[in-house]
Amino acid sequence: MISETGKIVAIEAEALWVETVQRSTCSSCAAQKGCGQGLMNKIADGRRNQLRVPLGDLSPERFNIGDNVQLGVPEAALLSGSAVVYLLPLLAMIGGMLLAGSWGGGDAAAAVGALLGFGVGLLGVRVHAYMIRNNRRYQARLLLSEGNVEQPVRLFSPAVDP
Repeated sequence: MISETGKIVAIEAEALWVETVQRSTCSSCAAQKGCGQGLMNKIADGRRNQLRVPLGDLSPERFNIGDNVQLGVPEAALLSGSAVVYLLPLLAMIGGMLLAGSWGGGDAAAAVGALLGFGVGLLGVRVHAYMIRNNRRYQARLLLSEGNVEQPVRLFSPAVDP
């Protein structure tokens, strides 16, 4: 389980909106100067992200805006999501290029086919995201709340397949 700390910014009847701050680990890496990820982290470091976290059986009255909570995302969800986001457009682009190139027209047709395939792959990512939007295996979960209670209360429950 990958965990992240955030602050509650809104409370709904069935979910919390939690704001997280992206942290960079580039300052401790030896390859700071030669890494493209380091440049991206400099641009986006400190960017605030908001996540909708379902409450499940918990009562929204238990939480207050401004409370700190710890969220968890299953590793399997992160890995499968990354595979879809990166591989689907790439494979669709290669397929579009091969298909258009086999019909003739040379390099220009292959380039157009690659662009069209890439677009279809991006659309596929969007459709996949829409299809899994309510799947509990892919949603962040509350692990720990440190709000207005005397002691932190464990909120984690094992993943439940829908």
